[in-house]
Amino acid sequence: MTEQQPLHLAVALDTVGWHPAAGAGPDAPDGDLFGLAHWTELVQEAERGLLDFVTLEDPPKRPTGPVRHRLDALIVAAAVASRTEHIGLVPTGVVDQVQPTRIARAIATLDHVSGGRAGWRTQTTPARPIELAELFTPEVQRPMAELFERAADLVRVVRGLWDGVDDEKALRDLAPGRFAPADPDPGGSFTEIEPLGGAAGDWLTIDSPALAPRAPQGHPLIFTLAHITLPYRYGARSADVVSVTPHSTDEARATVEEIRAEQAAAGRADQKVHVFADVVVFLDSTPGRAAERKARLDEAHGSEFTSDAHIAVGTPAEVADLLLEWQGAGLSGYRLRPGALPHDLTAITRELVPELQARGAFRTAYEATTLRERLGLPLPAAPDVL
Repeated sequence: MTEQQPLHLAVALDTVGWHPAAGAGPDAPDGDLFGLAHWTELVQEAERGLLDFVTLEDPPKRPTGPVRHRLDALIVAAAVASRTEHIGLVPTGVVDQVQPTRIARAIATLDHVSGGRAGWRTQTTPARPIELAELFTPEVQRPMAELFERAADLVRVVRGLWDGVDDEKALRDLAPGRFAPADPDPGGSFTEIEPLGGAAGDWLTIDSPALAPRAPQGHPLIFTLAHITLPYRYGARSADVVSVTPHSTDEARATVEEIRAEQAAAGRADQKVHVFADVVVFLDSTPGRAAERKARLDEAHGSEFTSDAHIAVGTPAEVADLLLEWQGAGLSGYRLRPGALPHDLTAITRELVPELQARGAFRTAYEATTLRERLGLPLPAAPDVL
């Protein structure tokens, strides 16, 4: 029987937690939710728990719940970089709202200022909310497929920029038809033209992109969250870590198998692509207390909290049992979503992590310097263009 490898653990940080009523309860965080001290405390707590990385949410649409505003995730990540030493910092960037040269330079800059701990959580957003009943209809699947094709092209161009590609033709070759030519008018501004084979709003070319020096990791980590086949395919083609949302061991196994098949079809069978699972957690060392906390939050919200991800409610030992069972289905790690901050974050770092350590399933110290090294991902070779 193959011995299981130690788990990788990340945590998804939202302002007050993932339950929509988290900011209204007695356990809500004190102080300025938008101040640097709040975010520093959260990320430092995750680092004390020896977690691999944190992701920072940056939703493209107005959130619901008591906290209806969000900070820029990339700026927050840069701000806490100098106040942490080991933990990876993975801000969210919505692929249909960024241009490749800008996001490539920003994430490479974060990698430099953090000493090789940066990543980018790529997120796609449909033009309108999609009801589950229409998700698999041709009318929805066609534009969704285009959205993920565009995301894959964007990542390909960003990786090229990280490799130092700054020739306009070479960039166009990486994503044919995606670039709109830019013509200067007499005033020196630029007028966007319909790109060949693309759609209005696709990327403007820049003759000489202002690139950051090659990042310490070569390619900072690419992370994505996926729920169904199209995003599985995108993650298998483009990402280093794909996090999925199973609700059982069998679902986890089937999802891992599908992603591995997509990875092989994309010619990446010999490359390491981690498959994590997102899990919302409500934790307490006293049996039954986590369920009571969630019930109080549900009452404050006016309805029972549901999620795309599995919701684990229980003691650290019970949640550890779940994580290790699902690991046997082929998962290499988890992105945990604390139900309410700071309670469930500190329960992860001070109770769940020691439980996993006692079972030999999680590290007892940071060893690798960069985020890629910690995840066992190779450093991309520096290309000849440099």
